[in-house]
Order: sequence, then C-alpha cells, then structure tokens
Amino acid sequence: MGATSGDGSNDSVGALPGLGTPPAAEVAVTQLGGILARGRVRGVLALLGPAFVAAVAYVDPGNFATNFQAGAEHGYSLVWVVVMANLMAMLVQYLTSKLGLATGMSLPELCAQRFPRGLNALMWLQAEVIAMACDLAEFAGAAVGLNLVFGVPLFPAGLITAVLAFAILALQQRGYRSFEVAVVALLSLVALGFLYDFIVIGHQSYGSLVGGLVPGIGHGDAAALTVGIVGATVMPHVIYLHSSLQSNRIRPQGNAERRKLLRFNAIDCVIALGVAGLVNVLMLCVASGLLHRPGLMGVSTLQGVHSHMGALVGGGVALAFGVALIASGLAASSVGTYSGQVVMSGFMGWRIPVFLRRALTMAPALLVLGLSLNATQALVYSQVVLSFGIPFALVPLVVLTSRRALMGDLVNRGLTTALMWAVTTVICGLNFYLLASAL
Repeated sequence: MGATSGDGSNDSVGALPGLGTPPAAEVAVTQLGGILARGRVRGVLALLGPAFVAAVAYVDPGNFATNFQAGAEHGYSLVWVVVMANLMAMLVQYLTSKLGLATGMSLPELCAQRFPRGLNALMWLQAEVIAMACDLAEFAGAAVGLNLVFGVPLFPAGLITAVLAFAILALQQRGYRSFEVAVVALLSLVALGFLYDFIVIGHQSYGSLVGGLVPGIGHGDAAALTVGIVGATVMPHVIYLHSSLQSNRIRPQGNAERRKLLRFNAIDCVIALGVAGLVNVLMLCVASGLLHRPGLMGVSTLQGVHSHMGALVGGGVALAFGVALIASGLAASSVGTYSGQVVMSGFMGWRIPVFLRRALTMAPALLVLGLSLNATQALVYSQVVLSFGIPFALVPLVVLTSRRALMGDLVNRGLTTALMWAVTTVICGLNFYLLASAL
C-alpha cells in the first residue's frame, strides 16, 4: 500500500494491478503533525477511515441473510451472538490495525516473512476459498437487491454488480480518501435504511430484546445460525486488509506520535464497528418484530422478507431494505476485491490483474445466480464457510502482536493476549459445536 499527500487532496494509497498506477508525487506519506494542524475537527476526521472500510464487511449481504433468518425463526434469542461477535470484531480490528502501524507491513506479508512457505501456501489457499465465499455473499446480495428494487433478472444483476464494484474501487486512484468517502456513504445508506425500517415497523418487545442478551444455544438450526452470525461478523479478509490499510497510511515520527496515532486507531475501530454492530442488531430486531409470529417464521429468504415488508408495512420500508441491500453488496464487493489482492501479494508475492482475480472469485456467485438456486440459503452457507476461516487469520494475528521484537512498545499486554486467545477459542469452539451437531 502507498500513502498520502500532505494536503489530503491526493491521498493515494497505491494502485491495484489492472487499475493503473498513480504518479510518484501522489504517494508521499502524510505526517501526523500536518494532519493535526488542519484543526481539531478536520484533523480528527482525517485520521478516521480505515476501520470504516473494514466495517463494511461486517454489514455485508451475508449479515442480512443470517440476521433475518435468526430473527424470523428465533426472535431475539440470538441477540447475544450479534453483540458478542461485534465486540470481538472491535478487538480484532484494533489489533490488526496496530500490527500495520507498528511494522509498516500487512498481516499476510508478515506471515510470509516469518512462517514456513508450506504453511503460507496453506493459509493462502484457505484465504482464496474465503474470498469465494465472500463474493458469493456480496454478489448474490447486491444482485437480489437490484432484482427487488429495479426488477433486473438475477444473473444480469450480478454482472451489473461487478461493473459498479470496479467503479467504486477505481476511486482509489484518486486517493484513499475518495475511496473511503464512497464506502462510508454506502455504509450510511445501510445504517439509515435499517434505522428507518426499525422505527416504522415497531412491534418490538424490548423485554425480550434484553433477554436475548443472555447467552444460550436454542433449538433447531440455532447452532448453525450462531456460527453463521459469527462468520458474517468477524470477517477474515478484512483482518488481512485492515493491517495493509494502516501500514503506510500515516507515518508517525517517534514513539509518542505512534502511540497517539494508535489511540485514534482505537477510536476509529470503536466508532466504525459500533455502527456496524448497531446495524446488525437493528436487522435482527426488524426481522423479529415483523416475521417472528405464527405463519411468518418460515419467511427467511431476502425476497420473502422484501415482499412481506411491502405487504405488511408499506412500500417505503421495502424500498429502504432493497436500497440497503444494494449498497451493502456494492461496498462489500469492492472491499473484497481489495482484500483479495492484499492476501495474494502478501502470502505468495503474486500479483494478477484485478479483473482476472475478480472473474475467478465471482464465478461461484454467478453460478448460483445463473442456475436460479436459493440465493439466501447460499448466503447463509457462505457465512458458515467464512467462520471456519477465521482462526487462520486470528492465530497468526495474536502470535505476531505478542512478539516484542516485532511490535516494540506496541506489543500486546498480557490481558490483551489472553482476550485474543479467548476470542479464538470461542470461535473454534462454535465451529466444533456445529460439526458435532451435524454428525
């Protein structure tokens, strides 16, 4: 990744293969002092952004599928899973941003440097499977949204999604702030859409919502949905990406500036992932308030949700849902392509044209759309696959951030390391629980 200009007008972070290369003058690294000199508000806002790019993956169409299925079938009983997953996400994204800040390298680059090549090849292969699962969620979700709002058939809608995602990603050539602003705008559409739906739909049982904060695995497919929600929330590919976004975005001068920048990173993660967590809770509450009732609990497909929203509450609510789904898919697809390039170049040192990479990873999604398979069910299964990829990102992250020789003064404290191992254990435990339940 590259960097920024001093005035912020050409804040380029380097080019992805296939999208061109910015002029050398546009890749000078921004100094922290120059940013803070812009003023208290402008300076702080200029330091925020990478976590919002990562946060898009936490409200992608896979979250729509798992949260709506959970709310429709189990009411508020899995709210605790959504909250737990987002709290874990805050810690994880904070640590990966700290890794990039302390080392100037991404997590995949550090793995390639410090782990055996065979292990890196294995990690790269599983990351590519994860990339395909991500694309399945993102493309299918955006395509369903275009179908619901504009009536575009699913397969052409998937191709339109690819074109629009490339257009958003191409903004990176105008500077990282242009790309970040576009992503934040799309994230805002998702948040506002569900806030509107939550207010208009009503019918919320706040006592049951509070009760849903008490952990417990229910009946039926609750175990699979629990793993799916975690997989849809703690996203492996943005664990890799966030470290790259932070690695050379702003170069601090000395330990004092590095620690100051780390505090802003923490604020960035709390705000961005807090917004994502709120949106996820709103999704589940909307599903529970609207669909968790006799005769409707089986309505868990995105098309069915949209149809019942229009019939039960009105076209405005259904439109907000559809627009949020499109915005989510487009933003997440752009971020997913970015992540894929970071993963491949980091683990293996390979670079292929971004258009070719996108064609390869989007193939399963287009197959699902072309064969008219159940897109919502495919989304849920993709999130389960994602959950199994999380430990491959978390274990190297906690190992590397615990090494003082690598991290210097930013090395993890003992409590932080213990919390990260606990997070990793919980996720692995949920995966094993799912396997045992399926046997």
